[in-house]
Amino acid sequence: MIKKITLASVAALALMTVSAQAEMKCQAGKCGGAMMQKGKASANPKAMKMRKKRMGSPFLIKHGLPHYTKMLMKSWDDPRLNLTETQKNKLLEVRKATMGSVGKLKPEVMTLRKEIIASSRAGAKAEELKAKVEKLAHLEAEATMTHLKCIEDTKAVLSKEQIAYLMQQQKIKHQKRKAMMQKKGMKCAAGKCGGAK
Repeated sequence: MIKKITLASVAALALMTVSAQAEMKCQAGKCGGAMMQKGKASANPKAMKMRKKRMGSPFLIKHGLPHYTKMLMKSWDDPRLNLTETQKNKLLEVRKATMGSVGKLKPEVMTLRKEIIASSRAGAKAEELKAKVEKLAHLEAEATMTHLKCIEDTKAVLSKEQIAYLMQQQKIKHQKRKAMMQKKGMKCAAGKCGGAK
C-alpha cells in the first residue's frame, strides 16, 4: 500500500514538474511546437510576423475579405491600375476614415482579448467572462462593419476593370506564396495561400 502511494506521489510530482516547465517555456514564447514543422517555422521571422499579425487583427472576420486600401497603396502609381487624381483623393479619404475608426477600436480589442485570456488562465469561470466576451464580440463586429464599409466605398470609386486588376494582382501574390510554401515543404491552410476563399 505504501509502495503504491509513493509511486503515485512520484508520478504526480513528475507531472507537475513537466507541466511547470512547459508553462515557463510558453511564457518565454517557446510553445506552440505542434503548429511548427520540425522547428522551421520558429526560425522563420516572416512566418512569426504573419502569425503575430493575425493575432493582432481587430476584425471578427480575419480572412477572406479584401483589404482594398492596403492593396491600393502597393499599386498606387501603377500605370496599369491608372488611378486618376480624383480617385486618389477619394480613396485617401476612405482610407483615412477607415484607419481612424479601426485605429480607435484596435487597442480596446487587444486589451480586452488579453484580459480574457489572462483571466481564463487564472481560472476564471466562463460566466464571469461573459460580459467581456460579449463586449469583445461587439467591438470586433464594429471593426468588421468598418472594413465592409471600406470595401463598399472603395468599389464605388474604382471601375470594374480596376477592381479586376487589383484582384488579379492579389491572386498572383497568393500563387507565389503558395508556390514558396510548397517549395519549403509547408502545407497551406484553407484560404491562406491563394486557395478557395
